[in-house]
Amino acid sequence: MNLPVRCIQRVNEMKRSSTETANKEKQLFALEGHLADALKPITPPTDLVVRMRERIRFPQREEIVFRLESWKQLFLIYGGVMSGLLVTITVARAFFYFLGRR
Repeated sequence: MNLPVRCIQRVNEMKRSSTETANKEKQLFALEGHLADALKPITPPTDLVVRMRERIRFPQREEIVFRLESWKQLFLIYGGVMSGLLVTITVARAFFYFLGRR
């Protein structure tokens, strides 16, 4: 039983794409190696580290709950504004329809 020609072509395409992927991976690893040699790690100043630790903090549970409640309120406000806009547009279209027919 011979495989159809399309299946054989597809298998050949897959083989080619896998070799292309392998070549790209080799290029990527070579680039990483070059960058690792060219860029040496430095240690940041201690005062910078202390300032960053003070700025980056995990909020307390009460603060998270407050933020979630304010998001709920913001969502309700947004929904109300959008509903009002829909009503306004509907009324405007009705006026245009009734007044534009004359």
